[in-house]
Amino acid sequence: MRLTPTPLAGAFLIDIDPVEDERGLFARTVCADEFARDGLVSHFVQQSVSWNPRAGTLRGLHFQIAPDQEIKLVRVTRGAIFDVIVDLRPGSATYGKAFHAELSAENRRQLYIPTGMAHGFQSLQAGTEVLYQMSAPFRPASARGLRWDDAALNIPWPPCATRTIADNDRAWPTLAGLTS
Repeated sequence: MRLTPTPLAGAFLIDIDPVEDERGLFARTVCADEFARDGLVSHFVQQSVSWNPRAGTLRGLHFQIAPDQEIKLVRVTRGAIFDVIVDLRPGSATYGKAFHAELSAENRRQLYIPTGMAHGFQSLQAGTEVLYQMSAPFRPASARGLRWDDAALNIPWPPCATRTIADNDRAWPTLAGLTS
């Protein structure tokens, strides 16, 4: 397993090192020892799945506030996503900056997202399924969001014929609205 730091401190892309033979492949996706070497949490208390029937489904940008902040490990089990995180940590050198990567069932890449970051994605294929592992349970009272199309974030969302977005995701504040 290879852990590659992103430009946003504490966030990592994780690529597996598969062992392949005539049966297929086998690979670790989480290893407590390897995670600990980079200061990452490997204990997750909740797993969730998101199924997206259409390409162009956009979810996010979501986060939870204290005391329910969560670390997320995101992986695609079917299809592909354009995955995005935004640094919302006060005092961070990259506050308000976004990072994106393509995660797919084919590339088996994961994104480790530390606390203090908003997360969202757009499905790139119909029938995309996303697996989330979280370090804290989801608490609706702590759930917050950031507007996906905030110009200040400069996120290059992939063009699509039809973008499907929930009303609540359209209503989140901009970054400026979060801090005012």
